[in-house]
Amino acid sequence: MNERSSAHLPTRADVVVVGAGHNGLVSAVLLARAGLDVVVLEAAPIVGGAARTERPFAKVPGLGHSTGSYLLGLMPPELIAELGVDIPVLRRDPHYFLPTPGGAGSPYLLFGSDRAATRAQMAAFFSPADIAADDAMQAELAALREDLAPAWLAEPSAVEETAQRYVRPALRQVFVDLVRGSVADYLARFEFRSELLVAMYAVTDGLSGLNAGPDDPGTGHNFLVHNMCRLPGADGTWMIAQGGMGTVSRTFADAARAAGARIFTDTPVSSVTVDGGAASGVVLSDGRTVGARVVLGACDPYRLIDLVPDGALPAELTGRMAAVRRPGSTLKINLALSGLPRFACLPADAPSPFGSTIHLLPGSASLVGDGAGESPMTALRAMWADVQAGRLPDEPTMEWYLHTTVDPSLQDVAGHHSSALFVQSVPYELADGTWADVLPSYVDKLLAVCERYAPGTGDLVADMMPLPPPGIEEHFGISGGHIHHVDNTVSFTDRMPYATGLDGLYAGSAGCHPAGSVIGAAGHNAAKRILADLAH
Repeated sequence: MNERSSAHLPTRADVVVVGAGHNGLVSAVLLARAGLDVVVLEAAPIVGGAARTERPFAKVPGLGHSTGSYLLGLMPPELIAELGVDIPVLRRDPHYFLPTPGGAGSPYLLFGSDRAATRAQMAAFFSPADIAADDAMQAELAALREDLAPAWLAEPSAVEETAQRYVRPALRQVFVDLVRGSVADYLARFEFRSELLVAMYAVTDGLSGLNAGPDDPGTGHNFLVHNMCRLPGADGTWMIAQGGMGTVSRTFADAARAAGARIFTDTPVSSVTVDGGAASGVVLSDGRTVGARVVLGACDPYRLIDLVPDGALPAELTGRMAAVRRPGSTLKINLALSGLPRFACLPADAPSPFGSTIHLLPGSASLVGDGAGESPMTALRAMWADVQAGRLPDEPTMEWYLHTTVDPSLQDVAGHHSSALFVQSVPYELADGTWADVLPSYVDKLLAVCERYAPGTGDLVADMMPLPPPGIEEHFGISGGHIHHVDNTVSFTDRMPYATGLDGLYAGSAGCHPAGSVIGAAGHNAAKRILADLAH
């Protein structure tokens, strides 16, 4: 898409939006449709923030890839309807694959829409008690998902107040305990017999993107957030955006332009101006200025705070946000593959596992062979201890994605596959050495882990683009490389507020309510707050 040249940048607008990530673009749509003159300023050469489709592989230049975010799950369908846009999504079926590093006959789970098949696998490889536990947990999560949905498109309330207002009485205390507590404690309530299942749920929903371990308070909130999938046809699962995650951003950008908003890329903002106790516009890195009635920071909250003159924001806000600041702890290894891997534990007649989230969990070897080795949850806790000490875990948890079997539109003419390893957890800063020094050997180590599940995988790697936390920070412009902006252990009114306390300055990014991910609710809610304030 062709963005506007910054040579045509106006000197004044009603609203300046700093950052053209998906939340900023949602805000731009709603504010422009309300009749405001909206200018969106993006430092990167493309829109989308971390929701972008790129062609990052020098050796495979025609392969499309979602370099940052990689699935769409949590965006409220009511928001999509209000915006009047169509985002093409593809159902993943099966959606979870849990292999073990053994040959034929080794345990595995391949979750999909065929619930009977999932139950049969659980009974064969695990126990009837695990079936009952999973049924009970899924029923409870479905009820919480239904109850909490309206709260995501409204100003946040404190946890207890949210429970009282939105959650059915029988689940109010469950909700409060889940949001404030740990994912390990929540999962323990259901008395799963298989620790591998507990580890899978803890990792994919409880720990994803967090600077936290399974026993830490607030990991339950992240677990709940990741189970808020309500897209039509999703059945509670995450879906693939056809054409990659850039489709989401492009759809919103097109709607913003159609409403009259002007979007400028390659236009970094260096500061927010303040006059008479109110935000009055922005200064660009080249010294030009754009005056505005309202400045909306759709960048991460820490970037926004840095843009504002010292002392202009309330000390309570800056102190509170500093107290919850955490660096990122995820490593994204973007891969171009020349073919499809073959999982040794999976029978030849099994459904294709590609398209699903493939869970490679430390401790899974304890379920095969002589059963020696750490249990999965013990391994998770040891991984987090390594990260806290600044060490790279020998075997972190990994989610493996390969979406081009479901969405072949991303493939190049040679048929390469877009794949990635989402690695959780790693330290932002290493106790010994630097990421530049250790990254190549660490990637080799992680690919060797993949080889234990799918021998020959290393031979399929045609090119790669690994992004450790500092690389995520540099590539996407996210402070500390934290993919949620503000750690999702922080919830509701403890996140960055939409109204900052400085007149005319607002925040509307993943660091705000409801949470970090590609949701769009923060952009929606910030725009609604701006419009309400301007009407008074």
